[in-house]
Amino acid sequence: MVNILSKVESQFGDLNKEHSCPNCGSQGLHSFYEVKNVPVHSCLMMDSREQALDFPCGDVSLGFCPECGFITNTLFDSHWSAYAPNYEDQQSFSPTFNKFALNLAKKWQAKYDLNDKDIVEIGCSKGDFLFLICELGKNRGVGIDPSVVPGRVISEASDRVKFIQEYYRKDHAEYVGDFICCRHTLEHIQPTKEFIQTVRDSIGERTEVAFCLEIPDNTRVMQELAFEDIYYEHCSYFSPGTLARLFRSCGFEVTELYKEYGDQYLIVEARPVATKTSDLVHPNEETVAEVAQDVAHFAANIDAKLQHWKDYLTQQKEARKKVVVWGSGSKCVAFLTTLDTIDKIEYVVDINPNRHGKFIPGVGKEIMSPEFLKEYQPDTVIVMNAIYCDEIGTMLKEMGVETEVVAL
Repeated sequence: MVNILSKVESQFGDLNKEHSCPNCGSQGLHSFYEVKNVPVHSCLMMDSREQALDFPCGDVSLGFCPECGFITNTLFDSHWSAYAPNYEDQQSFSPTFNKFALNLAKKWQAKYDLNDKDIVEIGCSKGDFLFLICELGKNRGVGIDPSVVPGRVISEASDRVKFIQEYYRKDHAEYVGDFICCRHTLEHIQPTKEFIQTVRDSIGERTEVAFCLEIPDNTRVMQELAFEDIYYEHCSYFSPGTLARLFRSCGFEVTELYKEYGDQYLIVEARPVATKTSDLVHPNEETVAEVAQDVAHFAANIDAKLQHWKDYLTQQKEARKKVVVWGSGSKCVAFLTTLDTIDKIEYVVDINPNRHGKFIPGVGKEIMSPEFLKEYQPDTVIVMNAIYCDEIGTMLKEMGVETEVVAL
């Protein structure tokens, strides 16, 4: 492993000793990818184009830790972590996503006997998943998230679910319950070890309480050069091994470690151990050297992929093609700002009605309903996530829109 790491690290140059790893505490990170002047939030909805274009911007500089394999934005400033009710990341308007969420809820409900139990979700967003798992097993729930909007989601479990519009912290330990889940939250937190340790400390001696966490899988991002999944508020990037090593260091045993949703999402299932750390290594973990190889692959090839998309959009513009982006979330923001080609896209559409008529931060494009495409009749629709291509293709056909569909 040392020889592989040495070879890979020679490509990045010397360690930047100014930065320590928030995941393992070691001093020094290798910088390997930078994006300048990107919006510090992708999903805060703006009411006007002017407001969107004046939105604060920051820089991304990804650093790789040679000790644990963790990747973080070394220029991230938590001052901009202003999650609020106008943070619009709700995905439950997609049948494809709803099918995945339902299957996951059913899996956890059966596996952990979540019937008439107390469920806690950290980072519950608008509460869709928490309501779902409470409905399935007639459970009670507590959702903790500053962006929650009580009443947004209608559910028969509403009277059994309590929402707390706050960031999760140690004094929320009273809400541990029988099962804890956390989905797509850890990637927004830079002091990752501190966060997971806070969850472990809140559980205390109740070693029967399971903790399940879901985040984007960074292995795919590195291997597929998925630059659209790198944006400012995602300050922490995990592979299976880096995530499992973090959980063990905080007093958890990793019982399951797997990928879902077209291998885009990484899920860890864990239980607290009575001893300080667990020695059990999950078979799905990769080594730090393997992470380093993925990082080296990304660093060596990302410029060519960025140039490909710049050339593609330029050619479409020169040919007077009407190009639309489908999906107005973080991937869209990263796609347009990283490529610096906002002027080559006229419209962005999204199925989430709570986004319609709003403007994308840092981009300034108004978010349109898919119904808009009936009149506009685009030549090309660029889909920000390939997993939705079938769903989108069906919608386009039903609307009578004949167009080329291109997956990012």
